[in-house]
Amino acid sequence: MSLADRLSTLFKGREEFDLTEGGIARPLFYLSLPIIVTNLLQTAYNLFDTFWLGQYKTETLAAISFAFPMVFLLISVGMGLSVAGSVLVAQHIGAGEEREAEYAASQTVALSLLGATLIGVVGYGFVRELLGLLGASRDVLPLATDYMQVISLGMPFMFGFFVFIALMRGYGDTITPMLVMFGSVLLNVVIDPFLIFGWGPFPELGIQGAAIATVFSRGLALAVGLAIMFRGSRGVKIRLGQMRPDLSYARKLVEIGIPASVEGMGRALSINLLLVIVAFFPDTVVAAYGVGTRVFSVIFLPAVAVARGVETMTGQNVGAGKPDRAADAANFAARVMFVVLGALGVVAWLGARPIIAVFTTDPEVVDIGVSFLRYVAPSFGFIGVMRAYNGSFRGTGKTLTAAAIVLVIYAGIRLPTAYGLSRAIGYEGIWIAFAVSNAVGAALAYGWYRRGTWRDAGVRDAEPGASQGVADDLDLEETSTDD
Repeated sequence: MSLADRLSTLFKGREEFDLTEGGIARPLFYLSLPIIVTNLLQTAYNLFDTFWLGQYKTETLAAISFAFPMVFLLISVGMGLSVAGSVLVAQHIGAGEEREAEYAASQTVALSLLGATLIGVVGYGFVRELLGLLGASRDVLPLATDYMQVISLGMPFMFGFFVFIALMRGYGDTITPMLVMFGSVLLNVVIDPFLIFGWGPFPELGIQGAAIATVFSRGLALAVGLAIMFRGSRGVKIRLGQMRPDLSYARKLVEIGIPASVEGMGRALSINLLLVIVAFFPDTVVAAYGVGTRVFSVIFLPAVAVARGVETMTGQNVGAGKPDRAADAANFAARVMFVVLGALGVVAWLGARPIIAVFTTDPEVVDIGVSFLRYVAPSFGFIGVMRAYNGSFRGTGKTLTAAAIVLVIYAGIRLPTAYGLSRAIGYEGIWIAFAVSNAVGAALAYGWYRRGTWRDAGVRDAEPGASQGVADDLDLEETSTDD
């Protein structure tokens, strides 16, 4: 059997399995595996930037520690629309409503690109002030600002690709986004050091070069993604005529999407506000914190991917009128992720020093980073449990529930604990806050899910796009703009 044949047995398309019938494990695995690879490639952007900038100078590494959470915050503001689009597409596909899924996808793309442009413009004007509020030092602030201003201008490209991934995932196709992401990351890896260090004919741009490489690579990825969706030969199809903003449909997307944005912003603000606490300590602690959170972003990839898989399986099964099967998927995912991330926690605890040393040669940063990993690693399994159940909440349209859990854990537990313990025992108190909040988050998500209030959820039937008037528009669109 050739390598291509072996890979084809691992990565299966939507046409090869039904998310609403049969067993749970196989379709969830085949849906989640490409998401894991896609997210790994997504994280590679940040990891390669961290690696090369760590070789460039320690100040740029500290600047990235401030910039990456800010990127996450800006994206999270608009990420709710992509979640709303993914949930609507999934529920329509589960109900066998292909045309309504196409309309949902077309509206989501148009509204998301408009929103991302607005966010980018606002972000460009205020990033320096925001970074200053977060506690960036005099040496770090201009570097972090240079990076974030480029990223802000490129926000439509960056966010647009996330929308492509979300809509294709809602349809049940996770392979196509993985392949597009691979090409984009490969391009970024190639051009990153040339722009940072000024290799060959390129100028030495430092941290700004890393930002330009990222925006350029993702811009090309978005172009490819849009071309795929307009053709409609793989995954969900979008139509230019259906991208004219529909205010009634926009309200539905916003109703579902705002809580999802709040959930993402809660995670991002937690990291950013923790930076305010971390910034009370020397830049070596800030740098170690940045490296540690980047390592976490890799280790948590399976949980994030499986949560997205559960989101899609839940959406399609709720659309098909099968809530029991949706519950089986969430419970199975929570158990598996607890075991998998628990095992990764053991690996991280044992290999903390060589893992941190990959990103920096500063011995003090390495020592602090090792302590960070070893405090948090025993709680990794709990992250998998919370992510799995939150994914199922989102799939039903209960995005407000998922957001509430995140806000309680981060704003009510992690931040106060981090501040209090850091004042009492030093920066190790921040590491302890991570572990405590992870454990409490798992318990809260599990208990809330067991209440079963999500079973009566479902956003497909009540949406404006399901009205007869929109259905008539879809008929006209299909006869006039089909390609």
